[in-house]
Amino acid sequence: MTRTSKRRAKSREWARTQAADPWTKRARNEGYASRAVYKLEEIDKQDRLLKTGAKVLDLGAAPGGWSQYCERKVGETGLVIAVDLLPVNAGCTLIQGDIRDQEVIDQITAALDGDLADLVISDMAPNISGVVVTDEARFEGLLDVITVSLPIFLRPGGKMVVKLFEGRSAHGFRAAMKPLFDRGVVRKPKSSRSNSREFYMVYSGFKPTKAKNHTKTTA
Repeated sequence: MTRTSKRRAKSREWARTQAADPWTKRARNEGYASRAVYKLEEIDKQDRLLKTGAKVLDLGAAPGGWSQYCERKVGETGLVIAVDLLPVNAGCTLIQGDIRDQEVIDQITAALDGDLADLVISDMAPNISGVVVTDEARFEGLLDVITVSLPIFLRPGGKMVVKLFEGRSAHGFRAAMKPLFDRGVVRKPKSSRSNSREFYMVYSGFKPTKAKNHTKTTA
């Protein structure tokens, strides 16, 4: 079997698994863009992340399930800003582009209107090549985007939820975040696939001064 044939076979198998998945069916029935919404819902119930009027920045928001959930939780007095290179299926403030671009940073700043986010969330994952070194490097790049964004957009004492995968990049990220927050806990939602290496870190008590110093020393 050629490499292309193997890739197509894996895609067909993934599609069959996705179609039969109860969380996917539930998301479709409840009008959410993806099954990932139930991961955030479970984490929110455990850690009380969201409340009416909160301001949320969703990095790598596509297809939009997390943004949809946050929008319903924060209500009309809150704000959800969804950022991604791809279109996002949500009714919140949408910014399509690369978070590393100054134009996108300016758009986020304008949307916050002089304020800062109470919560930064990210369910981003790299396009998997199957080559461990390449995939680790790609994910480290995504995590670097989050790290640089924190002192710009997250308020003092704010919270963050980020998806990680077991491996070197996760270990390095957790070490980098430890001095920047008062508390960090591991979460593995029930709706995560049993064979997935993913887990989530929930951070609270953001320390912006230390974050700015960290960004300077790692730039």
